[in-house]
Amino acid sequence: MIVNPQETSTPLAYLDRILEHWHKDEDAEALVQGEQRLSRAEARRRLFRLGHALRKQGLEPGDGVGLFLANRVDSVLVQLAVHLIGCRVVFLPPEPGPGELAALVEQSAARVVVTDPLFAERAADAAARSVHAPVLLSLGPCGQECQDLLALEAECPEERPQGVRALEADEPVTVLYTGGTLGRPKLAAHSRRLYDALVDVMAPAGPAEDAPHNSHQSPFPVMDPETDRVLVSTLLTHGSGHLTSIQALLAGAALVVLPEFEAGAALEVLRAERITTTMFVPPMLYALLDHPECTVGALPELRRIVVAGAASSPSRLQQTVEVFGPVISQGYGQSEALGITAFAAEDLASKGAERPELWRSCGLPIFDTQIEIRSEDGTATLPARQVGEVCVQGETVMLGYYEDPQRTAEALQDGWLRTGDLGYVDAEGYLYLVDRAKDIIVTGSTSDNVYSRVLEDFLLTLPGVRNAAALGVPDEEYGEAVQIFLATAEGVDVDPDEIGSAVTAELGELYRPRKTVLLSQLPTTKVGKVDKKALRAAWVNGA
Repeated sequence: MIVNPQETSTPLAYLDRILEHWHKDEDAEALVQGEQRLSRAEARRRLFRLGHALRKQGLEPGDGVGLFLANRVDSVLVQLAVHLIGCRVVFLPPEPGPGELAALVEQSAARVVVTDPLFAERAADAAARSVHAPVLLSLGPCGQECQDLLALEAECPEERPQGVRALEADEPVTVLYTGGTLGRPKLAAHSRRLYDALVDVMAPAGPAEDAPHNSHQSPFPVMDPETDRVLVSTLLTHGSGHLTSIQALLAGAALVVLPEFEAGAALEVLRAERITTTMFVPPMLYALLDHPECTVGALPELRRIVVAGAASSPSRLQQTVEVFGPVISQGYGQSEALGITAFAAEDLASKGAERPELWRSCGLPIFDTQIEIRSEDGTATLPARQVGEVCVQGETVMLGYYEDPQRTAEALQDGWLRTGDLGYVDAEGYLYLVDRAKDIIVTGSTSDNVYSRVLEDFLLTLPGVRNAAALGVPDEEYGEAVQIFLATAEGVDVDPDEIGSAVTAELGELYRPRKTVLLSQLPTTKVGKVDKKALRAAWVNGA
């Protein structure tokens, strides 16, 4: 017998909402990856079987389960299954080195680690270094000493696991890696409040008078479960991919998983799968726009592209509208606050035409989020249009850094998160980011601030420049000097002297780069952001 979602209660209400969809129109597609196409009924049965298979490992509610997974349909189901049995998801992204990955597994106290066969060797090494000695499972057979979770799943019942205790409001249910120092990673821990907020944000819109915060918005439009199809192309083990997948499933939309981003492959999937909504980080969007097959009318089904994860170029956002129409939606968040502001596509396109400065805005706060711009010491709230640190409060803000009270106290003060981002708000409450605090370049005879975001936005307006990054490098005279790295279009000659003159004419002498490096492309992280650490390391090594 299959238990109806109304007959029981899960520890996390968002799962009930997803299962409500998966109990209706059971033959409709729920999860897709290439030739693998799961109906809602098949997805539901597999979710329940995976929950039982994980329970057989001796997991108790609240235990941590590390997910070291590639982008695939099975990865989506395993994450849901961990929450279904009341356990804590610990996302293990692929970028950390062996020592950092082992420290992440150890600090998170993961009792089980589920790995993709692609990562099995690294997962086994990390598990072996942990004093907790986690059980190692794989999504399919692999050469390491670990059990095949999919084989275990096949032997399990298709009924929903029962007897799962409810989770407390301040209990961590999802933990995301967000950097740190070697051997001491930072793990942003979120509670069920995040998922409750997502359920509310993704609820169908009611009458305007019923909305308590009608100026607050979501980057995703209200979706139609019958027609909407969402592509997740960023990593499922990062906040962006996780949020995209959860929001799609909450809406009842079909979720299509892109295993790895490449502009041509992404275009083909967008077209073939009739994708209506997707999310990209800026370098992905730029690569898509630069592909020769990305032309006006190429993707007639596309209604929404959410761009987030890093600063976006206003000129590239406008180019997106020229190619695809008013589909671009800007969002802002971080691992510590999964969703802070959003700018709906229709508003961005229409208001941006009247007020061009809005193309640089991240939009208005989502849901119940509150934003304050504070002074460097965090004691004073600054007025509109004055630059300071962005501080936020709301349901999407983390509980704290997992098992790290010292860094939690530094980041969370009186219930407000210090984001480390610098920005300002205008008179209407729109947020504008100018830099990460750590990315400010302090230079010149008066040690003034050069905001790398401002410089990069301008560089992307220049002919032949496809992507740009600005760094501060050591300088004997000024402490730091501005150095820029440009990805240039093939067959286009870009003159560094002309670049420097254009920067000076537009932004002033302080922003003039002391050195310009031309590259065919900029290095990116696993999540698709420009990798400034790699650029800095290459500069130090003289590469």
